[in-house]
Amino acid sequence: MDDNSAVEPCATDSERPSREELQAELLEIPEPPEQPKSPPSPAIEDILASALGYVRGKRGGDLLAVILVGSAVRRTITLHSDLDLVALVKGQDEGQEIVRIADRLIEIRYREYAAVEQELSYALRLPPLLRKARILFEHEMAASKLLEKAGHRFRQGPPPLSLHDKIRLKTECWHWLGKAEDLRYQPATAQYLLGIFLEDLLQAFFRLGGLWLTAPADMLRFISSRHREVGELLDRFLTAPTLHARLDLGRQLTELVFRDIPGPPRVD
Repeated sequence: MDDNSAVEPCATDSERPSREELQAELLEIPEPPEQPKSPPSPAIEDILASALGYVRGKRGGDLLAVILVGSAVRRTITLHSDLDLVALVKGQDEGQEIVRIADRLIEIRYREYAAVEQELSYALRLPPLLRKARILFEHEMAASKLLEKAGHRFRQGPPPLSLHDKIRLKTECWHWLGKAEDLRYQPATAQYLLGIFLEDLLQAFFRLGGLWLTAPADMLRFISSRHREVGELLDRFLTAPTLHARLDLGRQLTELVFRDIPGPPRVD
């Protein structure tokens, strides 16, 4: 008998399942959660115009530029987001204030232009903050020049860490975690110390990876996209129902983040 006679005949087009039939076998994909609606753009623009008029009237001739930073330029603004303005001035008369326009809080930071320009070389949050800033006002291209420098500094990456710096980051995280464990019989205090531990751990993750710090609202999502295991442990740590569970997950996180970093040398 011919071996080919045992081969099953190919299905004709009419016998093949249709696309709809195949889709029917798949589990339904849940819809993403509905995001809060952003306020209408014209309302934000009107508020920004009023805020700019306020800053220009207050600072007068020493004002070099006003830039918008934060969630408003990242297109993640929500109903409860404030608007963050940085007013760059000639002198050293720095400060900070919060004002209200309509139903929106405006946080205004007055910074000396020369000081901000100098901080670009070492400040970890400044280059990623300024590279996406929006210029609302500038005199003699002051803001444009500064943002160009911020973009160049961002592309260079954050300053590298020495081995001593890495050991120090590891030691600080273990220190706060250990203090929380020592005071676990005082749950409120231990939870507070775990908050300090978490802040240090998150910053260490970015610095050890040679990554710029992100906005706080984006930090956990960014970490999960870069290191799934760390992201999953962070989610469990933040939602753990008991102090004991948080302490245990804190130890796992620290061991994972610092697994390639040695401890301090013994000198005794």
